[in-house]
Amino acid sequence: MPTANHPDAPVEPISQSRLGTHLNLLCTEIGVRLAGTSGEARAADYCADVFADVGTAVVRESFPVKSRVVAEQRLEVRLGGDWVSFPCSLFSSTPGTDGQWVRAPLVFFEAPAETGRSDYAHLRGMAVVHLGCHIESREAYRRLMEAAPAFLLFVDVRYPGAIPLADGMFPAYTHALGAVPTLNVAYQDAWRWKVEGAREARAAVSGGMRDSISGNVIAELPGEDPDAEAIYLGAHHDTQADSVGADDNGTGTAGLLELARVLAPIPRRRSIRLVCFGAEEQLSVGSAFHVRTHRDEIREQAALIFNLDSFGSWLGWNNLILNGPAELEDYVRPFFEARDVYAKVIREVVPYADHFPFVAAGIPGITLLRSNCAAGRFFHHRPDDDLTRISLDVLAGLLDATAALIADLASRDELPFPRSVPPREAEAVQRFWVDLFGGWEDREADRLR
Repeated sequence: MPTANHPDAPVEPISQSRLGTHLNLLCTEIGVRLAGTSGEARAADYCADVFADVGTAVVRESFPVKSRVVAEQRLEVRLGGDWVSFPCSLFSSTPGTDGQWVRAPLVFFEAPAETGRSDYAHLRGMAVVHLGCHIESREAYRRLMEAAPAFLLFVDVRYPGAIPLADGMFPAYTHALGAVPTLNVAYQDAWRWKVEGAREARAAVSGGMRDSISGNVIAELPGEDPDAEAIYLGAHHDTQADSVGADDNGTGTAGLLELARVLAPIPRRRSIRLVCFGAEEQLSVGSAFHVRTHRDEIREQAALIFNLDSFGSWLGWNNLILNGPAELEDYVRPFFEARDVYAKVIREVVPYADHFPFVAAGIPGITLLRSNCAAGRFFHHRPDDDLTRISLDVLAGLLDATAALIADLASRDELPFPRSVPPREAEAVQRFWVDLFGGWEDREADRLR
């Protein structure tokens, strides 16, 4: 069986000019695209218009979300006898303080080690400086909420810089177990507090989470055989707070739109479904909604989900997070390497991208991304994730390989890999799916439908 075989009709090269146009519209004209806000809605409308212009059939689906709407956020730490202001960013899925100061003694919680404590009572009523990027265990989060801290100050230990990142608490956790005001703070600021012996902090946040609507945009390129499997391409169009998200995920959105254009005219046996997801930054809410809503159809028809997320960094290396059979990796690699493009294949289960809910449904999944430091990308979820971070040449090269791969897969008589997830991976996937997303029977997911 051939690999890296071009379909009979060649795929048109990716246009860097068109990629630049999409990125400028998303990141300059629209800007920040937080889930459930007008910015995200404008991005979804733009995607729908571009999909329609290239001749796809477009369907929209919406779902309620909690949108982060913050008018003002303030943090002060008492150093010596003075209250000193520091920058901060409210986590999505956590409440504000109605603009009122909440004041509490400050304590450091070295989460990577201290989650092993038998008792969290010392955190009650405290301003807790929490070391760690996420709380990656429902049990650890339950214990933290039962300790009833006054508020949390999160230090993302992956990025020991001077700028606070933006992030969020997992909605399945906060819905089931509650939340307290949670602010991201800069690593270097937390370092200073420790060195200078800070003992007290206060925070005031006007605004917080509000009921709103997000949505997915689905474009269909129909295949000639209605009984053949379907290929899914995905990307998310939302961003984190205070970030125009040029790389995360303007690159994926622009890439998806350009793939729709170059794949539209090719002959194909299988349908190609391109899905621009909303609310990914709240932990793949849009992707999970889509898979829950169409679970039977996806399990019966989907061959693969290929997801695009943050892959435009000038300097760095390419990664393919791949969950599926070994034959899938053997099939995918030659399409990139034939174009002198190489990627590190990551076979671990990574539940923090939009391919994951599809994998939870038993469908092989891939996310293409690009790292530029050991922690991922040094401008991750920061205001400086702007257009200066993006290489159109890097983007176009990766998308040319992706287009050839999808075109070939769409045209083949038979799939070159089993449509399954290996048992060991599937077991780990289900653990994450239940813990982080609430599983298939999550009541909040049902309410969102």
